[in-house]
Amino acid sequence: MTAKNALNLLAILLALVLSSLLPVSAQAQTADATLTPLVNALAPGNFKDREAAAKALGATGDPRAVPVLQALIEGELYATKADGKVVLLEGSAATDPVTGAALGDIAKADLDKVKVNNGLRRALRTIIGQMTLLSPDKAVRLSAAQSVLRDANPDNLELLDGALAAETDPEVKTVMQTARAAIILKTDAPMTEKAAAAETVAANAGRDAVTILTGALAGAPEELKPVIQNAIDSLGRTQAVWGVAQNVWYGISLGSVLLLAAIGLAITFGVMGVINMAHGEMVMIGAYVTYAVQEVIRQNFPGLFDWSLAFALPLAFLLTALVGIAIERGVIRWLYGRALETLLATWGISLILQQTIRTIFGPTNREVGNPSWMSGSFELGGLQITWNRFWIVLFAIAVFLALLAVLKRTQLGLHMRAVTQNRRMASSMGIRTPFVDAMTFGLGSGIAGLAGVALSQIDNVSPNLGQNYIIDSFMVVVFGGVGNLWGTLVGALSIGIANKFLEPYAGAVVAKILILVLIILFIQRRPRGLFALKGRAVEQ
Repeated sequence: MTAKNALNLLAILLALVLSSLLPVSAQAQTADATLTPLVNALAPGNFKDREAAAKALGATGDPRAVPVLQALIEGELYATKADGKVVLLEGSAATDPVTGAALGDIAKADLDKVKVNNGLRRALRTIIGQMTLLSPDKAVRLSAAQSVLRDANPDNLELLDGALAAETDPEVKTVMQTARAAIILKTDAPMTEKAAAAETVAANAGRDAVTILTGALAGAPEELKPVIQNAIDSLGRTQAVWGVAQNVWYGISLGSVLLLAAIGLAITFGVMGVINMAHGEMVMIGAYVTYAVQEVIRQNFPGLFDWSLAFALPLAFLLTALVGIAIERGVIRWLYGRALETLLATWGISLILQQTIRTIFGPTNREVGNPSWMSGSFELGGLQITWNRFWIVLFAIAVFLALLAVLKRTQLGLHMRAVTQNRRMASSMGIRTPFVDAMTFGLGSGIAGLAGVALSQIDNVSPNLGQNYIIDSFMVVVFGGVGNLWGTLVGALSIGIANKFLEPYAGAVVAKILILVLIILFIQRRPRGLFALKGRAVEQ
């Protein structure tokens, strides 16, 4: 330790002793007077001098030092050229980094930025970790323990041991023990202690375990290397298994998106036999409804943002259902039995809808935010799961079950199934097939609108959104069996999982082409798909 640092520490200790004898207001003033010179000491000298000043600042234990050091990492600290006073600059407004008092506007020409390099950033993160290990807030302690684990600096061992002795929360304690084990691997500890540390790291360090153990392997004694290598090999096998599970989850996630996009098309195509090329635009309209709802909430009721999807879902369903009914009544009902004309007409409608959206909202992507409960991720074993994908999977299941209930438990569902199996017989029994056609088209379009709400949470909202899913939707419907909801579910999950297993080897584009080729070959053997509908109309 240099003489300058020793004097700083002695001054700090004296200030702490005197603080216990002063009133609260006097203590605050004394703390400011102690902290301010240490903050100002961050500016002069080289990076080593700043690191020493940061350590002296961290040694105070004052919680106000943490945001100061964090601001230094983020490049927000400046020193005035006139007197070298360190200020926190946001735009042109300067504040005192210790007291938070406003200092007015200061031109950048009158300031010198307090610079940092990568080495100093690492040191600053370590200091912040040291200061927050004993915080009363569990989240702060957990973050600090994770920071110490990432750095694994042997200088933190004594501090970590003290924090471990005081820690009572099991989750934080486990991270601290893992951090201690990672540090032990870098020290001259006895061989038995290092072997136990390697096992602790392998058991608790998660995704970082292999990196930590690989780094320790290079400098490990020969007798310890087999122990570390066995732990690395075991982790490799475990991670391979979790890697397969992660791909399955990604496939289920993609499959749920395809299911939402295709399920409306399945009932439309199944009941009416219409190749609706405008189905993707129903998805797109649902996404733009979500954007419009969020904009209204942002501007007028910002406190309700987390409920934005609850407002968007019924609105998207109703609007797209009405658009679907209008398309069926205005265009498609005149083209039944003329597949090519129907395809061309719905393709033209899709172009009209895209251009309408471009005219209203512009051609650029629109930002749709995630509510707080759909943001972030969590770990389940070795799986990394994002909350938005998780909720979309549950939403897809809910929509699927709700549609099954409509088809099995309602009069409209009974009529739809009758028309699907034999349209002429259903008509002769008094079922109004034109009404069923319109309601079916409206229901399929409304579900596509719900899909658009979900897709707005994971994809860019643009006029071309629906075009990205229309081909995949037709593949799902044809592969699963036209008009069969269970076939659509199995087809969506099968295509999603197969796609995610092929992507690492073939790339996203080639993987999709391979899936298409495989489906074409499959349809050659089973023209009606996995689960073919039964009925006279189908058999004819």
